[in-house]
Amino acid sequence: MERFFVAKDLFSLLLAAVVIPPEITSAIDDLLRRVASLVRFTAVDEKNREIADLEREMSAANFWDNPESAKNVLRRISHLKEIIAPVLALQTKIADLDAFLDLLKDEHDESLLRDFEAEVKRLSQELDALELASFLSGKHDHANAILSIHAGVGGTESCDWADMLLRMYLRWAERRGFDTEIQDMQAGDGAGISRVTVRIVGPSAYGYAKAERGVHRLVRISPFDANKRRHTSFCSVDVVAELEDDDGEIEICDDEIRIDTYRASGKGGQHVNKTESAIRITHLATGIVVTCQNARSQYKNKDFALKMLRSRLYERMEDEKRSEMERFYGEKGEIGWGNQIRSYIFQPYQLVKDLRTGAESGNVQAVMDGEIDFFINYWLRAGSPKARRQGISAD
Repeated sequence: MERFFVAKDLFSLLLAAVVIPPEITSAIDDLLRRVASLVRFTAVDEKNREIADLEREMSAANFWDNPESAKNVLRRISHLKEIIAPVLALQTKIADLDAFLDLLKDEHDESLLRDFEAEVKRLSQELDALELASFLSGKHDHANAILSIHAGVGGTESCDWADMLLRMYLRWAERRGFDTEIQDMQAGDGAGISRVTVRIVGPSAYGYAKAERGVHRLVRISPFDANKRRHTSFCSVDVVAELEDDDGEIEICDDEIRIDTYRASGKGGQHVNKTESAIRITHLATGIVVTCQNARSQYKNKDFALKMLRSRLYERMEDEKRSEMERFYGEKGEIGWGNQIRSYIFQPYQLVKDLRTGAESGNVQAVMDGEIDFFINYWLRAGSPKARRQGISAD
């Protein structure tokens, strides 16, 4: 009889123990595998060795004899640590999760299991974000972005489409916690805008925003057509990295540019229309033109215009090195049919489709409200393709 009660108590204890779903165990194994791959992909060991070498260099007595070189070393160390610190921290969390799983099997509290499952999901999302960030390995991917929108084929329709794209990108930046500054804007004829330049400030803003560079096509029933016909409009989106003032890679001499001042247009009060605070800079050798009229001060507008010109010249130089295109703007092609990278179809059905990756979404309203990370992430995971894939229909 005593043996019967002992067996019964043991059986009850086994029933009370928490049963770990096999999918949780599988998810943890997957997390361990992925984080190990991420450690290798981001070359954590090599970066740790480089940090150690640079820190030994910092300990030298003559380290600060060259302030500019010292500043570059400090910046490099900070950049390397920013890359590897979150990867190593996540690796530790996932390893602890695996160890805690063994302890959880002996517990009898279902609420602990639910908390454990939620933590697995959270760490999986954190790993997703780090994997995407690891693709931002370009020299200036960590920099702020300068995004420009130009209306193309379609007249008033395209100007309205440019205005819609501006709203979409401002909403996207807000969702990501980026700050935005409209540096230059020219109103369209009748509606919308013909061009706009926006500065996007935030961690790796350029690395993410560069996915949007190209021609964007809109298909809808025009609100400007009394006959309610379907119209197609095009806009070009241009994205360059904002170079640091002390970057030193692009030097611009006074005799290489022409600076024009003019009265700013648009909203801004009486000051805007009374002083020539707007700046237009033309690079004589390349014909690149940049403008800025955001600030009330002519000097501030000039400083930003020069920064934007350096950024555009740098992108042009990189494209020439890669021999991909004759110039940076050529990558987008003509702002018209056959060159679009993404189509936004409002009627007769709703669909947004990226023609470089094949990614698509039927929730057009969400996309226009700034939910474009799906397309950006897909593009990054696909290897950042620059050309349209063959066999992908635009409609």
